[in-house]
Amino acid sequence: MQQVNSAIAASTWPTQPTPKLFSWGSGGQGVLGLGNTTSYSSPKQVGSLTNWSIVASGNATTISVKTDGTLWSWGQNNNGQLGLGDITNRSSPVQVGALPYWAQIAGGGLHTIAIKTDGTLWTWGSGLSGPLGLGNTTNYSSPKQVGALTTWLKAAGGNNFSVAIKTDGTLWTWGGNGSGKLGLGNTTYYSSPMQVGALTTWLNVDTCETAILATKTDGTLWAWGNNSKGQLGDGTIVNKSSPVQVGALTTWLNIAGGEGFVIVTKTDGTLWSWGQNNSGQLGLGNATYYSSPKQIGALTTWLTVAAGNYHSLSITSSGNLYSWGRNTSGQLGLGDTTVRSSPNQVGTLSTWSKISSWQTNSIGIANT
Repeated sequence: MQQVNSAIAASTWPTQPTPKLFSWGSGGQGVLGLGNTTSYSSPKQVGSLTNWSIVASGNATTISVKTDGTLWSWGQNNNGQLGLGDITNRSSPVQVGALPYWAQIAGGGLHTIAIKTDGTLWTWGSGLSGPLGLGNTTNYSSPKQVGALTTWLKAAGGNNFSVAIKTDGTLWTWGGNGSGKLGLGNTTYYSSPMQVGALTTWLNVDTCETAILATKTDGTLWAWGNNSKGQLGDGTIVNKSSPVQVGALTTWLNIAGGEGFVIVTKTDGTLWSWGQNNSGQLGLGNATYYSSPKQIGALTTWLTVAAGNYHSLSITSSGNLYSWGRNTSGQLGLGDTTVRSSPNQVGTLSTWSKISSWQTNSIGIANT
């Protein structure tokens, strides 16, 4: 057998990804995971590990999954939303239980939602108004399974409510129902999952604090709930208690909701926004509110989006990260606390793959 020089062979191996976790902005309650409560205006690496896979944000809470499928959390924990069996805040990542197999995660106002690889749905944290879907309003500081089904696919959390899509394409909501945000045609709260209509074509979903936005398999976008800032994108400021289509387009792709505003990408790579714009979070170069979608610039390379209380983030297809909006705690990651009303690139890395935000902090995964 021909011998191969190991040094030469190694040099031809493909570079392995090293997904590192970075955070910035307000460090209150230890949400940045940096071992303190200090705020930072530029991205700081969380620990030294290079095996982070998924990240999600709640209200001053962060949840992340590693490539081995284990679940980790840190930040505010006054309602047990970290899932660690207590109500103590953590300023560094702590593993939730000992089991792997976590596949999808989402943060709510004061609760957390997660789906395992077996399709089961789990929740924990504040049970006020029933957002845990457990048939009661009790707080739980450890993960509790929602029913016995193994068909859950995607989930999102809002302020005291939850929404999820099953593998059969049906859409389900539960929890607080002010402004009709559960999409059930009323304002009654429910502590167990309730199906929204009878359609089986729902594809993706996110919340806008007190509203829900979802896409269907045909590429249409739908919204319902609180519309006081025009965040439903239907040209009005009237609340809706049932799904309403946003325009007539069939090219909507990724959704991110902030407090009273929305950022969405289309299949052509363009970026759109609407709703509240008091801090320039719509990225349109002004502070004007809009109740219908407006395109941000002319780029066609936008890929992933995230939204905080009053700021936005997006990753392009080339892996560059951009931010804009309110910046009081350095949540834009630009090294200062200056407000921006148009997208600005965060640093020089071109390897960003995941981002998340809720309030005044941001977190992301990048290969370095």
